[in-house]
Amino acid sequence: MHRLSKVRSTLSYAEQVLKVNHAGENGAVHIYAGQLLVGRLTAPALMHELQTFKQDEERHRAIFAEELRHRGVRRCRSYRLCGLGGFVLGVTTGLLGKAAIAATTVAVERVVLRHLEHQLKELQGKDEAAAAAINAIVKEEQAHHDHSAAHAGQKSIWSAVLSPVVAASTQAVIWLGMRL
Repeated sequence: MHRLSKVRSTLSYAEQVLKVNHAGENGAVHIYAGQLLVGRLTAPALMHELQTFKQDEERHRAIFAEELRHRGVRRCRSYRLCGLGGFVLGVTTGLLGKAAIAATTVAVERVVLRHLEHQLKELQGKDEAAAAAINAIVKEEQAHHDHSAAHAGQKSIWSAVLSPVVAASTQAVIWLGMRL
């Protein structure tokens, strides 16, 4: 059996999380693409930061793509869905302005960082290459969270309204990706 024809049931935990992380990074790239598209009008002060974040996410996606390629594992079935959903979320929150853009990043990154931490605990001593790929992105993901938290403001209406919805959606996408 060629490795690229592996079925989901034969994938290791490391391969599953690498696929989901790769799809998630694709979603993140598209969130920022959507926000950059319309944020030029609603949040021009964030454009440089959003472009930097998008470039970081493109690099993260490439790290996971390379690890999947090295293992002969196909990308997650949710890859395109994550891209489309991310773009819609990005455009929508971009239209709502700076606080909504920042609140979205904070909510997404909070969930992602929690998952990455869990993945690292599970992979330590079991799959050092997968752990290294994940470790390669954690610092930048934390920086995205922290920079955006400074823009979002604790009392922002968007933080109160968007955070639970975006966090639950992000959690659902990760759950779905682990099962596809």
